[in-house]
Amino acid sequence: MIRFNEPPYTGKEMKNIQKAIENMHICGDGEFTKKCSEYLERTTGTAKCLLTTSCTHALEMAALLCDLKEGDEVILPSYTFVSTADAFVLRGAKAVFVDIRPDTMNIDETLIEDAITEKTKAIFVVHYAGVACEMDTIMEIADRHHLMVVEDAAQAIMCTYKGKPLGTIGDFGCYSFHETKNFSMGEGGALLIRNPEYIENAEILREKGTDRSKYFRGQVDKYRWMNLGSSYLPSDINAAYLYTQLEMAEQINEVRLARWKQYYELLSPLKEAGKIELPIIPEGCVHNGHMFYIKTKDMEERTSLIDFMKANDVLTVFHYVPLHSAPAGIKFGRFHGEDKYTTRESERLLRLPMFYQLKEEEVDYIAGKVKEFYGA
Repeated sequence: MIRFNEPPYTGKEMKNIQKAIENMHICGDGEFTKKCSEYLERTTGTAKCLLTTSCTHALEMAALLCDLKEGDEVILPSYTFVSTADAFVLRGAKAVFVDIRPDTMNIDETLIEDAITEKTKAIFVVHYAGVACEMDTIMEIADRHHLMVVEDAAQAIMCTYKGKPLGTIGDFGCYSFHETKNFSMGEGGALLIRNPEYIENAEILREKGTDRSKYFRGQVDKYRWMNLGSSYLPSDINAAYLYTQLEMAEQINEVRLARWKQYYELLSPLKEAGKIELPIIPEGCVHNGHMFYIKTKDMEERTSLIDFMKANDVLTVFHYVPLHSAPAGIKFGRFHGEDKYTTRESERLLRLPMFYQLKEEEVDYIAGKVKEFYGA
C-alpha cells in the first residue's frame, strides 16, 4: 500500500536528538530551538522567528498580538483548516468568510474589500498548497483600511511571492512543522514577526506572560509576570529533529518539486483531454511541492476514484470541508457574498500521495492508475 503521507525523515535525526539530551536542556529555547529560529530568520529575512508547539499556537499568538477581541471581525477564506479560524474565535472575534479563486483555491482578493465593516480588524490569508495569495492587492486593501494581515503559511515554507518569502509579507506569518508538512518536528510551528516593535510582547506571550527571555539574555536580574501569556515553547528534542531537516532543506525541496513535476507531466494528457484539472501556479509564485492535487468532475466521480485507487493499494484523500458549512462555522461566523466556488471546488479536489520518501516508480504507478480509471 502506498500511503498518502509519510513523515519526512533523513536518517540523521537521532544524532541531533542525542546531542539535545546530552546538553541537559531538553525544554524550550535550547540549542536546537535557537538554531531553527536563526535558520528561518536568515532564509526569510523576517525580523524575528519564534518556534512554537504548533502552527495553531502560532496563529493564536498572532491573534493575540493583533489584539483581537470580542465583537471584532476577521476576513478569511472558508476553505482552510479549523486552526485559521479558531485562533481568533477563541478571542471572541467573528469569522467573515469570503469565496475563493478556483485557480489557486486561495481567498479571492477582489471580494475582500466588500466584506469590510467598521468591526473588521484583520485579514487572515491562507497560502493553499504553498501557492501565494495575491498579496500586493491584499496588503494595499489592508493599508487603506488600517487592518492587520496574518499569513497562514502552514504549507508554504520556502515559497515566495514576487521574490518575497511567504510568511514575511503580512504583519505575522505562521508555519507548520506537523508530520504532514515538508519539514517536521512531529507537532510544531513558527511565528514570523515583520515589525520589530512586536518582538518583546511576543516573547512575553510565548513565555507564560513573563520576561524570562530577557532574563536568559542577561537583560534583567530576575524575570517577572508581565502580561497574559501561555506556554508556546516546543521541546528542544523536537527542535533537534526539525533542525536535521532544515540542514537538508534544499535537497528535500528539490525532491518534492521533482515528484510534483513528474505527476504533472504524467497526468497532463488527462488534463488536455478534459478529464481532470491540474494545479495552476500563477506568474510570480514559487511553490514547494507541498501537495499534488487533481480536480475531478464532481464529488461522485471523486469518491469512485478514491475507491478505485484504494483497491489498487494507493491512499488518496480529499481536503477541507468548508468551515462556513460546519456547525462551528455557522455558530461563530458568516459567509459574505456568494459561495460560487468554495463548496463546488472543495468537492472536486483530490490529493495524491506526496512526501519526501516517495519514489519515482511509485509516482509512475499512481499516475498510471489514475489514467486507468479514466480509460486512458
